[in-house]
Amino acid sequence: MMTKHNHLFSAASLAAILIAGTPGAVLAASPDAAADVAAADPAQTAAAQNSGSQNSGGQNGDEIVVQGFRSSIAQSLQAKRLTDMVADVLSAEDIGKFPDKNVAEALQRVPGIVINREFGEGERVSLRGTAPNLTKTLVNGHGIATADWFILDQLSATRSFNYLTLPSEIVGKLEVFKSPQADIEEGGIGGTINVNTRRPLDLDRWTVSASAQAVYTERSGKVDPQASGMVSWKNADETFGILLGAVYQKRQIRRDGVEVLGYQDVTVGGQTAQIPALIGSALFQQTRERYGGNIELQFKPSDDLEIIATGLYSRFNADNVNANYLAWTSNALGGGGTLTNPTVANGTVVRGTVTSTPGGRAAVYDVIDRDAFADTWSGDLDVTWQVGDSARLHLKGGYTKAKGATNSQPFYEGAAPGAFTFDITGRVPQVRFTGIDPNRPSDLIFDFASLHKIDNIDEETYFYADLEKDVDWGPITALKFGGKYTDHLREARFLATTFGGFFIPLSTRGCGGAPCTSASFAGGSLPDDFLANIALPGTLTSYFAVDRGKLRSILNGQPASVRERVINPPENYSITERTYGGYVMAKIGGEGEKVRGNFGVRIIRTDQISRGNLLGVPANTPGAIANPFGTYLPVEINQSYTDILPSANLAFDVSPTVVVRVAAGRTVTRPDYTDIVPRVSLNPGALTGDGGDPNVRPYRANGADLSIEWYPDRDTIVAAALYYRDIQSYIVNRTVQERFPVQTGTPNLSRCTLINAGQQLYNCLFDINRRSNGAGGTNKGFELQVSRPIWGGFGAVVNYTYSDAQSESGDPIPGNSKHALNLTGYYENDRLSARLSYNYRSAFFINIDRASPLNQAATDTLDASISYKLTDNVSLTADAVNLTNTKIFQYAGTTDRFRALYDNGRIFYAGVRVRY
Repeated sequence: MMTKHNHLFSAASLAAILIAGTPGAVLAASPDAAADVAAADPAQTAAAQNSGSQNSGGQNGDEIVVQGFRSSIAQSLQAKRLTDMVADVLSAEDIGKFPDKNVAEALQRVPGIVINREFGEGERVSLRGTAPNLTKTLVNGHGIATADWFILDQLSATRSFNYLTLPSEIVGKLEVFKSPQADIEEGGIGGTINVNTRRPLDLDRWTVSASAQAVYTERSGKVDPQASGMVSWKNADETFGILLGAVYQKRQIRRDGVEVLGYQDVTVGGQTAQIPALIGSALFQQTRERYGGNIELQFKPSDDLEIIATGLYSRFNADNVNANYLAWTSNALGGGGTLTNPTVANGTVVRGTVTSTPGGRAAVYDVIDRDAFADTWSGDLDVTWQVGDSARLHLKGGYTKAKGATNSQPFYEGAAPGAFTFDITGRVPQVRFTGIDPNRPSDLIFDFASLHKIDNIDEETYFYADLEKDVDWGPITALKFGGKYTDHLREARFLATTFGGFFIPLSTRGCGGAPCTSASFAGGSLPDDFLANIALPGTLTSYFAVDRGKLRSILNGQPASVRERVINPPENYSITERTYGGYVMAKIGGEGEKVRGNFGVRIIRTDQISRGNLLGVPANTPGAIANPFGTYLPVEINQSYTDILPSANLAFDVSPTVVVRVAAGRTVTRPDYTDIVPRVSLNPGALTGDGGDPNVRPYRANGADLSIEWYPDRDTIVAAALYYRDIQSYIVNRTVQERFPVQTGTPNLSRCTLINAGQQLYNCLFDINRRSNGAGGTNKGFELQVSRPIWGGFGAVVNYTYSDAQSESGDPIPGNSKHALNLTGYYENDRLSARLSYNYRSAFFINIDRASPLNQAATDTLDASISYKLTDNVSLTADAVNLTNTKIFQYAGTTDRFRALYDNGRIFYAGVRVRY
């Protein structure tokens, strides 16, 4: 890994030297020397940007129009140059020309941002070495509701935005704010991302664009459609405009994986070692369908008044099925089984044979079919009024709501006693069963089934007011004041079928009046090439398939009384969060000034009401409620706190081409919703879980930034930025042991005691990851950025980020990759536009999962995009994602403690784009 990284860093350094080392020679080859002069004057450059053209400086005064990807780079650089903050910008052309189907995929090109393609597509972003929940996402200046399609995320609601619900087609500009500013919404210690949608008055009177593509997903072997379109109109007086956008995308995906689901202690030769709890071969299949649209109404009856009404809706259908045939070490040994011929390396049992008792379980097969989706919508009204000659009033209010749900989850589980031999020393684990044939359904006892329903809701009502007044107080040119109010609700609901009420009737008479068996659900087959790219000899690559149609028909065909769902108490919770506050900010200097910037303070009051259920309380507890999953007590906890957040940003134009920025400020990020509610999410199969604590305090940090930027011409930047964050307290997982009631027919008797034999109710000892405030720490690093045309239509964009995040207690910091590198080479002429983009991020810690660390090794991917203009209005397009066919390798703290290897394959797009 280190050798690879050194090669990558050397390549980045060499590329930067080649691109930026001889600016005079390169500038001499530029087609427009006048543009280089204009770059020395921001006002002239802005005028050139707005016109979209430049004077060539030739004898005939010919005009050269710079369009396409190079034009979008120039627009992005100009926006970055003129901002007072430490920030980066992506323009619409920049986004639209990459093979990026959501905003997270586009953002990975920005210095300091990394994504994770665990299911083949980026969903969340990490900024400057922080976890995704420490990055704030805004749409047109305000937070947008978010919810999740994946059941584990639905049960563990975070504040990190899920970009799968936000297609890149709706975007006009992306702003990445890396330093705090008093008039920007609080909430992002890592930074703030503002997604700006397009405005009709900013476009031509009639603007129409559309694209259609076919997408081929390599692992599934499926071809699916993608389409998007936009139409924008404004009247001749440019006082009213309307924009409509729509997008539809479908993709059938498949992910092959080999997994170790946690580790547990075992005694070997008188010493304690860690042994894999579950070792499985997992097949994940999903149909992804994203559709939605946005509307923008813009009314500007005079230069003094502007009214904008915005609406956005996006839905992400995400039906999926996961099949996993596993060696069940924890149950076999917990039920009195034996471990023989063990090999221990670095405190881990890496080889051995596990044998269960006749009544225990050595193998378990889970098939979970999920009817899932996530959607989001928002509507707001934005009013700007020029009050006299020197004041501007801005009012904004709206409502946003998101829902993520697994409407139904048919779940089959079969298991059997026996033995298996395992070896986890290779690229992936190898498992061989004795006494169990994974391809024979009759070898597995039908042990469990359920038909749960889970959903989470996120909604907010908000109102902002801002007033800016021009003043002439020496260096202070304007004062700005603002206030805000938000009312936010986050809710998670888990309705479950019960073991005795659902499974027992199903198992005794649920299949045509006869007992259901594993064979009742069998049908079809696994893909012929399942695990073909990652398996070793001895890896389990074949087992009988469960027919989704049979599974749904049998479980949904039970009488209504059997299918009745009841509340699963510990995983139902809600939180109401209201914020009140405001800011005052002074602006310094302005356009054309040598020094410009701002300083101010933001004050925010947060009131929270957390509601949840305590499980397993004594039946005589006042207010307790009886439930098949155990007696529970509803509880409510109130918490309030106030944050004072000063900030300052200064930009110095030290020469016509060099800008130096300094910034400092205090930031806050509120804990994830599941961190601050009295709840617990249990995994009975592994006897692990995670839970919240209403007393957890927010993340708070003091930070400083320094940026030096050189703009030798309108298409070029050479920049370096330093950042430092002193984080007062990280929120971390602490593993504790707690007892909870569990309904099961296959208890781990070493950790479970019988409560009620008739209901098969046991009291079991779980390892629970409880969220708590840990020690503070620091996050510091630097960014290097170079972008410029080179010669004859060729150019390059290079950025590298170094991030060193450390906790005072030594706890690993989630989301921190020490090294991140982006290399993009492009070629563009009047007809052809082509780009190749390479992304690398080094290893990082994800979280504590199933009572053990979950880390991910370094990943590198190569994406490509090409388009060819048939006419001025019609282009053919082709894109490719993950040309390197990168696999995702995860481990538990150390690379010889395997957790997972996933194969998502490559994705290819081909189509046509039309623009008028």
